[in-house]
Amino acid sequence: MFNFTGKRPSNLGVKDGKLAACPRTPNCVNSQSDDAQSKIDALPGVSIAEIKKVVTGMEGTTIVEEKDNYLYAEFKSKLMGYVDDVEFYLDNANAVQVRSASRLGKSDLGVNRKRVEEIRSKLK
Repeated sequence: MFNFTGKRPSNLGVKDGKLAACPRTPNCVNSQSDDAQSKIDALPGVSIAEIKKVVTGMEGTTIVEEKDNYLYAEFKSKLMGYVDDVEFYLDNANAVQVRSASRLGKSDLGVNRKRVEEIRSKLK
């Protein structure tokens, strides 16, 4: 119905073993963050292929980029068309670092955190 996609961020990807930091707005989670508001646990050490299988089974998902140790997906909400950018990075310690952030707005009403926890539960 609506289409609030926003512009794809240019700062995504892995740089020096890190995903991009979250903005100061409460609409992002990042397993590599030191900030209590945005901190979330890394996912268990599984393959990017396993994560892709879970993610592609979720509504509104588009895979943007995939490598052996990195996956970037966009999630588009059904009603309003908001887009969240979600990244997964299999680090050298065999943990999957994750970042999920809304492109637009200030609050996401916990959607990004809930999404990551849903993905976590499906990986067990």
